[in-house]
Amino acid sequence: MAKFSSAVMRVLMMGVLMAIAVPGMAQQAYPSKPIRMVVPFPPGASNDILGRLIGQKLSEAWGQQVLVENRAGGSTVIGADFVAKSAPDGYTLMLTSSTHILTGLLVKTPYDTIKDFTPIATVDSVEHLLAINPSVPANNLREFIAYAKSKPGQLNYASSSIGSTNHLAAALFESLAGVKMQHVPYKGGGPAVADLIGGQVQLMFNSPSSLVPHVKSGKLRGIAVTGEHRLVALPDVPTFAQAGLPGFELKAWHGVLGPAGVPKPIVDKLSAEIAKILVMADTKEKLASQGMEAFVNTPEQFAGLMQRDFTVYGKIIKAANIRIEN
Repeated sequence: MAKFSSAVMRVLMMGVLMAIAVPGMAQQAYPSKPIRMVVPFPPGASNDILGRLIGQKLSEAWGQQVLVENRAGGSTVIGADFVAKSAPDGYTLMLTSSTHILTGLLVKTPYDTIKDFTPIATVDSVEHLLAINPSVPANNLREFIAYAKSKPGQLNYASSSIGSTNHLAAALFESLAGVKMQHVPYKGGGPAVADLIGGQVQLMFNSPSSLVPHVKSGKLRGIAVTGEHRLVALPDVPTFAQAGLPGFELKAWHGVLGPAGVPKPIVDKLSAEIAKILVMADTKEKLASQGMEAFVNTPEQFAGLMQRDFTVYGKIIKAANIRIEN
């Protein structure tokens, strides 16, 4: 009987030890199966390109396939809701952008934009370039501001949609420069840029990748760019600070999120690997071709960035009374 009890105790102890060891083994083995990378935008968009780039590099590094899945709709709500409700095991991720924050401020979402997600890694940052139609009689920022003040409410600025970062950039510019302009929202950046070139609108704040070719060709005139340094592609276009408007900063970003509660060892492993990917020469080249710049942050820094943007964007939206009509 004593021998039996001793054997039972040994089995029970082994079971306890295994129960303790298995979670640690599972985390060390991550990833042990394919990873799903949700992109809450349609195929072909810059977010989709980035998702596939990061996914491919992770697959090459870890030997596990990263499956990119487009779940577009609702200004990122459909894809983000799916991720928020997924298991926090590191096998469902989301490559998203600053739009994630803006959506949370402008529409009612079935999730909390901040609390229901785990920040993992930033991927890139995108500045805003102010470009005008050549018919506008201004060659620099001071001349443009003076011209806009002389025609209050008469200059039309384009945006890719209501509540987009380029909409917020123009609203912030109005506040800082003391000018009043008319907003013309479009369904996408392509039609907006086309009308800017055609003269239907007079100006637009947008990512450099969509405007630089037209500035170089003379179809548009570059006035100033946000950020601390000039664009390599447009060395003659100053920053807003250099041009006389300090404090005008609004950086867009792309980053990788997971559902709330992803274990820290998995978060740290993903963050470290993505950081390695972003400093690779071919990655930098691909980002530059899209007018983007690698942007490496720790998960903690990314969390701070999201919270800061939520506050900053919220103030701009409130001051400009920006609303999305249902």
